Amino acid sequence: MPDDDYIYDETTGEWRPSSESAAVQVPARIVRDASGNALADGDAVTLIKDLKVKGAGQTLKQGTVIRSIRLTDNDDEIDCRHDTIKGLVLRTEFVRKR
Repeated sequence: MPDDDYIYDETTGEWRPSSESAAVQVPARIVRDASGNALADGDAVTLIKDLKVKGAGQTLKQGTVIRSIRLTDNDDEIDCRHDTIKGLVLRTEFVRKR
């Protein structure tokens, strides 16, 4: 009898042989912008409308380019950097991929 390694499956709450878990693949999540284009880490996006930034006391204008975005656990939000605002989180409904 072969000595199988077991892996805990969090979705079912069961221990399964590792050979069995290799066949099961988790579908990749796809984060989309306002136009329906798929976004990925490191992409550049453009704002599609003026946005007032809470806490910063300024407005980001339509057409502003945001470079090197990062995807978050929430499919509706992206983490990004701007020259004047640190820790900026934008909703994907307000951006378009460049």
